[in-house]
Amino acid sequence: MQPKLVKWVLAHEPIEIFVRAAEKFKEVIEQRAPGQLNIEILTLSEYSDKYNNGVKVTKNELLDLMAEDKLEMSQMYTYVLSKFNKDLNALDMPFLFRDHDHAARVFEGPIGQQLLSGYSKEGSKITGMAFTYSGGFRNVPLNKEISSLSELAGVKVRVSNNPVSHDTFKKLGAIPVTMEIEEFTNGVKDGKIDGGESSWPRIYGSQQNTVSKTILNSEHSLLLTNIIINTDFLASLSPELQAVMKEAAVEAARFERAISVADVEPTTARAINDGIKVVNLSAEDESAFRKIAAEMFDQYHDYFSPGLLNNIKLS
Repeated sequence: MQPKLVKWVLAHEPIEIFVRAAEKFKEVIEQRAPGQLNIEILTLSEYSDKYNNGVKVTKNELLDLMAEDKLEMSQMYTYVLSKFNKDLNALDMPFLFRDHDHAARVFEGPIGQQLLSGYSKEGSKITGMAFTYSGGFRNVPLNKEISSLSELAGVKVRVSNNPVSHDTFKKLGAIPVTMEIEEFTNGVKDGKIDGGESSWPRIYGSQQNTVSKTILNSEHSLLLTNIIINTDFLASLSPELQAVMKEAAVEAARFERAISVADVEPTTARAINDGIKVVNLSAEDESAFRKIAAEMFDQYHDYFSPGLLNNIKLS
């Protein structure tokens, strides 16, 4: 019997981290279900050339391709997937996670499973498999020299289309500008933004270093993605193979989160060596930011499923 083809298209930068995670998934599948699946890892351009008659495909079209059964697997930012389940936006709340161990408990426990399964109920034909970092704790690269949180007042800060991120920076006195993270570098060059939310792997991976004078190492939230799969394709597999797919996704996610974390220290050192000012939150600034976080929890208390925020904090 011919192995079933699984096209896994990667669309986000820095591509190397996502490729390594997908290769880890493929390795686990080949070990535990040899000969049953053919995992083909593709970039957007490779998919376009091979499966879309050369017509360019953008990352924003990946969910449509999955809905049309033209694509089996991908990774996607949680704030994008929140269109199917707004509870995913809760993961961008400031200071929601104490550390990486806390995050792992949430992602791999009942709360994580609830969030992953939630958006497959809205007719999306997509099932969440595991949480990946897409960089880990966020920072804020800027083309300005700043020394404190208060200096964000009036600064144009790129945020995602998650209302949580928008409101967080508005409370900090910044001017939030909704923009794709891939547009960060050009956005600064064009004067549309002064900087914005990012993560350490993107500083050099997306050439953000070329437009950054300061990196505010705020670590206020996690930049997250999900490994996702076409629901109908998953259902077409035997229960045993579905279980292996889930195991492989979790192992790939753990691997990706680990390499994202490992990238922080050397990238920080490189940035400092290159003359970029790295600013950690002072005790006073962290206290002020945490006060804003508390206000955000009150503001969004009834926006998410009952008890979700408290359950995450207590995990």
